[in-house]
Amino acid sequence: MTDLSRTPLHALHVELGAKMVPFAGYEMPVQYPPGVLKEHLHCRAEAGLFDVSHMGQVILRAATGAAADAARALEALVPADLEGLAEGRQRYGLFTQEDGGILDDLMIANKGDHLLLVVNAACKAADIAHLRAKLPSGIAVEPVEDRALLALQGPAAQDAFAAICPDAAGLRFMDVADLDSPYGTLWVSRSGYTGEDGYEISVENAQAEALARALLARPGVAPIGLGARDSLRLEAGLCLYGSDLDVNTTPVEAALEWAMQKARKPGGAREGGFPGAGRILGELRDGAPRRRVGLLPEGRAPMRAGTTLFETETSEAAIGRITSGAYGPSIERPMSMGYLPRDLAEPGRTVYAELRGRRLPVTVSQMPFRPAGYKR
Repeated sequence: MTDLSRTPLHALHVELGAKMVPFAGYEMPVQYPPGVLKEHLHCRAEAGLFDVSHMGQVILRAATGAAADAARALEALVPADLEGLAEGRQRYGLFTQEDGGILDDLMIANKGDHLLLVVNAACKAADIAHLRAKLPSGIAVEPVEDRALLALQGPAAQDAFAAICPDAAGLRFMDVADLDSPYGTLWVSRSGYTGEDGYEISVENAQAEALARALLARPGVAPIGLGARDSLRLEAGLCLYGSDLDVNTTPVEAALEWAMQKARKPGGAREGGFPGAGRILGELRDGAPRRRVGLLPEGRAPMRAGTTLFETETSEAAIGRITSGAYGPSIERPMSMGYLPRDLAEPGRTVYAELRGRRLPVTVSQMPFRPAGYKR
């Protein structure tokens, strides 16, 4: 793994006994000595600390000094209402391409005089190039190279973080703020990727390890690796780019209409105006041919990504495939998500997955598989 990048917390992961693996060009902790199942349950019951410094942090700054001008420009690339995004708030968004496929998903925060984007690690170089190629010359694209990113997730997250940064307790779900702390100014959002209450915390690289150690010293906080991060997000019904979302999938197929606010939808004040608008708006009106759904296999064996789906036990033609699958420690059963034709995507319907030459029943389910615990 000598050609992989390392985050500012690499030495701490090794000290804590993490199993390190290649991920998106980085050497990252997949699990710690307790193991994935215990880490998952710990995050649900108390609080887990995740190193997400491999993600891309990018500032968009308009020459006018107004975040509203950066938001207006970014709306040409993202089918979200960014002009309506208030200062101190953030929103989930999607980069779309001309045929309606998804280039990446991202978080977009209004910081008053600029926007802060958080993009996926595997896509960040392409996303930065895309922004620079497509945004007007008056919008500066500034990758943030000197800050790490931590996520503190779980029902004990507020108490743990507020002991270090008291102002964090007052934030609501999807609020963002710059907060003073003993570890410098922290860029904080009340959000995450687990379905739990918690925070994502951007900290200067030089202070990242000290902050992580301080959080880990708080009661109930434990380090959590990528393995549990995946099962946590899947229980929460959250997509992983490159698995559940890709350039061959539209936002409507992916059941992400909620990420496109009324202003950008048919009849809205700023209808369309983003790449792939013709196809995406048409699918909003008429429906998409396929749909991302939750899937609950029978038995205890998880059905993983790539598993083929069939309408019946004897059908010859495949109708879809599983894109993510794992055992859900909190729901105590296997869970998957995948894509089915629209007329077969109703919750409660049974379809069949081919696993080691056998057709096994799978029930279409609503998501999330476990209710979210966000602070509203």
